[in-house]
Amino acid sequence: MTLDHDSMPDASSRKDRLFRLVALSFGLLCILQAAANISLRLALYAKMPDYEAIIKNLTEEGEDLKRKMITFDNYSQQGWVYFSHSFYYISSINKSWQDSRDDCLQRGADLIIINSREEQEFARKFKGLRWIGLTDSETEGTWTWVDGTTLNTSYWNAGEPNSYQGIDEDCGEIRLYDREYNWNDSPCKKLNFWICEKVVAP
Repeated sequence: MTLDHDSMPDASSRKDRLFRLVALSFGLLCILQAAANISLRLALYAKMPDYEAIIKNLTEEGEDLKRKMITFDNYSQQGWVYFSHSFYYISSINKSWQDSRDDCLQRGADLIIINSREEQEFARKFKGLRWIGLTDSETEGTWTWVDGTTLNTSYWNAGEPNSYQGIDEDCGEIRLYDREYNWNDSPCKKLNFWICEKVVAP
C-alpha cells in the first residue's frame, strides 16, 4: 500500500485547523461564561438590600421611639394629656387670656389651636370656660390663632363673635354649652381656665 504524500500535510493541517477551531470555541465559551457570571453577580448584588442602611435605619427608629417614650412619660407625669400628636395641659386655676398664654409659653407650649373637628370634640370634654389661642386684638373682626394663622374653620356659638353691648371681646373661649358650636368672644382680662397645646412630631 502506497501513501499519497501530497495528502498527508492536508490531513495534518485539517487536524490543526479543527484543533484551533475547538480551542477558539472553547475560549469563546469561557469568555461568555465569565461575562454571564459577572452579569449575574452584578444583578444579584444590585437586587440585594443594603443591610447596613437597614440596620442604621432601624437603630435610628428605635432611638426616636425611645425619645418619644421619654417625652410621653415626662409630660404624663406633669399632668399633660396626649391626643393626636399633641400634649395638652388643662389648667386648674383662672387667669386672664394673656396670663394664660404666658403660662403656656413658660411650659414650652401655647394656647390650644383647634384645627379639626376631632380636636374640637377633644377640647369640649373639659367642662367650664376655657381660653383657646384665638384673638382679634390686632384687627377687630379678623380672628387669628396664636401662631399667626387666620381662622378658617370655626365653632362659634350662634350669634358669636359679637362684642356684646359694645364691650371689647377680643379673646376666644370655649363655653360650657353641651354642643359642638360653643366658642364665644370674651374680654381678654376676664379670668378663665385655659388649655395649653404642645405639638409633637408624628
